[in-house]
Amino acid sequence: MRSHDAVTSPAGPAAPGSPTDSADPLSAIGVDRAEAALVEHYPRLVRLAYLILSPSLGRNRRVLTAHAIVQRSLPRGRDKDAQALLPAPRRTAAGEANEAGVQDPAYALLRVRVVRQALDTELPLLRFALPKRAQLPPALPRVWGLRLFPRQGGAGELALDQRLAKMTAPVRAAVVLRGLDRLPDPEVRRVLSAAGAGDPAAAIWEADRTTGQERGAGTGTGAGAGARGTAGAGAVPLDLSLLRSPEFDPCALQVRPTDLVRRRQHGKAALAAVAALAVCGALFGLPGSGWGPDGPAAPSYALNPASQAALDPAKVVKVAPTVWHHASRTDYSVWPARGPLVKDKELLRRALAVWARPGSSVQVSTTPGTPSGPPMGPPQLLYAGTVDRARVVLFYDGLRVVRYAEPVQGTSAAAIDFARVDAADGATSDAVVVDRSDGNVRYLTAPWVTSTRVRDLLTPDASALPLHRDADGVTGSLRSPALASTCTSWDTLDVRDGAGDQRLLTDLGELVPARLTSGSPKSPKDVTSESDRASWARTACLLPTMRGHGVKSVNSWKYAQQALPEGEGTAAWVCTRGETWRGADSRVMAQFQPPVATGKDGSPDGNPGAIAASATNTPACGAKSPDVLAGALWKSKSGDWFLLGAGSDRVASLKATGDVKASVRGRLMALPAKQTTKAGLKGTLNDGHTLTPLH
Repeated sequence: MRSHDAVTSPAGPAAPGSPTDSADPLSAIGVDRAEAALVEHYPRLVRLAYLILSPSLGRNRRVLTAHAIVQRSLPRGRDKDAQALLPAPRRTAAGEANEAGVQDPAYALLRVRVVRQALDTELPLLRFALPKRAQLPPALPRVWGLRLFPRQGGAGELALDQRLAKMTAPVRAAVVLRGLDRLPDPEVRRVLSAAGAGDPAAAIWEADRTTGQERGAGTGTGAGAGARGTAGAGAVPLDLSLLRSPEFDPCALQVRPTDLVRRRQHGKAALAAVAALAVCGALFGLPGSGWGPDGPAAPSYALNPASQAALDPAKVVKVAPTVWHHASRTDYSVWPARGPLVKDKELLRRALAVWARPGSSVQVSTTPGTPSGPPMGPPQLLYAGTVDRARVVLFYDGLRVVRYAEPVQGTSAAAIDFARVDAADGATSDAVVVDRSDGNVRYLTAPWVTSTRVRDLLTPDASALPLHRDADGVTGSLRSPALASTCTSWDTLDVRDGAGDQRLLTDLGELVPARLTSGSPKSPKDVTSESDRASWARTACLLPTMRGHGVKSVNSWKYAQQALPEGEGTAAWVCTRGETWRGADSRVMAQFQPPVATGKDGSPDGNPGAIAASATNTPACGAKSPDVLAGALWKSKSGDWFLLGAGSDRVASLKATGDVKASVRGRLMALPAKQTTKAGLKGTLNDGHTLTPLH
């Protein structure tokens, strides 16, 4: 037992006229005497509180809470329960050690207040009642950055702590009062009753059963009562003398740091929060008569005439049906407003509101590089009507085409799509996707489109099939290759305008279809001839590499033909380039197309070529830099391997490096190699500049 646990006691029982007989015990004790008792017996009281508190709190929180309970246990003024808190006088047997907790009225008063607060910590918080002080986290003492806990004990202390953890708070209090202060059962019952325990007798009985101590009711006294007990039914007796061990001393503590890594992370987060608050405070502190960093702009989401006008369905721009005939430009700006719901203001209002402020349930999709903000002014209405099972609205604001769709039944699953279409012209504004469902796609065509047909790119020799359009220019359904998992067909939209021009459009999973062209990058042409379609037949199944990238047009250019070694026919080298609406991030790939079987008309059977090289965001194979170079390893029918290379028409010579070293004049190369050959390739242009392969 530690020296600070030894407690002195008065010499004998209280005499008449002592505080126990006073009409006002607290006044008789005096605040000064209570303070002196607190200072003298502070370690014992803290140990008492620590043992009664639930071990589930954790040792650090349990230590701090025990100290907080004792530090606020001094009575304030007159205490209505003071009489109940004082111990009853009793005589001690000869030679029996007196306990200060039994004889000192000031200590008894503090002990009951400590027990009461320790019991209160386990009371449940009621919804409509003010919590007791002990139910709240203690304000003091506070320790930052350190964890406090008593010294580690042995197996006996661990078993005792585990047994205490399984007890209720009143039972723990009964056990601790017996074992620590060695109180007899009547005194334990008196203290528990004064501390507000619901059933002190039941708590004492449960303490007997749980600890394996069997007492005669009301007869055990002091140490003898605890020592003479026998094991209860089925319980292993506990050594309550261990309650005085260093394991349960919250005044002799060990110190360890808290989680240093987590503290560092929290510190960074706190600094960021403080910086954000400082910035916000500075902004709020700006004088009202001056401009902020944004000038005279209104705060976010504030109402102003321009934003209100942009969201007013009555101010939506509706172009007349004949404007496109005499307009100086041919693009989406001259499309008339079409559809049976163009006058449905409630539908237009919902579409504009979702455009400006899409809710969490709205599905929003944008092509790369397309802003999704609200319109800058009243947008132009292109279409409003019911397509399949949805009400659809199409807008154009000079930069974007916007599609709003909601189910015919309700508006819970609305969707809005944004596609960038700036710099569109008549060749790239022929159609807009109006609906997708069940793997099919439907288009709204431009007013200058006179006919629509469906053409399968994989069957270049087959005739195009007619595709119905209604009076508003909405086509029937055709299979969309955008999300197909196989490439057994590739349906495209074949459109013709009033001037007789024909164009081929394909769906790449976005709002605006991509235009397909063929030929040199300097002068691409629409896919109209059978030879162009035959070349595209072997390229179509490679188009999925360009899905979802905001592609405006795709050009396929057969830049070289090469006679293969060992007389195995002629292969084609094809460069395919996808231009995007935003100008950057173009997609380029070079294909090697070996000879394949041909159909009855002499056209290839559509077997796709192999991608020899690919690149992103490069000018190669484009209008600004039409030069291209690629190479590949090829295996002949006899099993021999060759390094093949081909450049565009401005390439004067080729050079191989690495495992195969050779130079050849001209733009074609075929060198013996092995399957494991690793070689580099570069070309020299007519003007002396070096050309590197796509990579």
